Amino acid sequence: MKLFRYLSPVTTLFLCTVASLASITTATAQITPDSSLGAESSVVNPDVINGIPSDRIDGGAIRGSNLFHSFQEFNVGEGRGAYFSNPANITNILTRVTGGNPSNILGRLGVLGNANLFLLNPKGIFLGEMPF
Repeated sequence: MKLFRYLSPVTTLFLCTVASLASITTATAQITPDSSLGAESSVVNPDVINGIPSDRIDGGAIRGSNLFHSFQEFNVGEGRGAYFSNPANITNILTRVTGGNPSNILGRLGVLGNANLFLLNPKGIFLGEMPF
């Protein structure tokens, strides 16, 4: 390229670095159920909860007073929410992430009821300023 002929090596390196970083994408609000629960898989529905755009998470596998969810990816973007439905007689909602990435919880995370929520991700969980 003729442009690089007139630029200093430092400027050229800077422009190449910026150009390569521009192609990097980051995880946004992404909640993707996996198929490990079969017919009892989680269902993610767009909604507005507590005045913010959110994902309402329904379904899951009920065993006694526990509700199990399983996700390939679980991220909540800034300015968004993710809320788990709380069916009658459920006291614990146990959620696992089976994919290869950590979870980024930058928005709100909650339960539409009084159940305890457990989020497990062996790759890690990053919590933003106000996730609850």
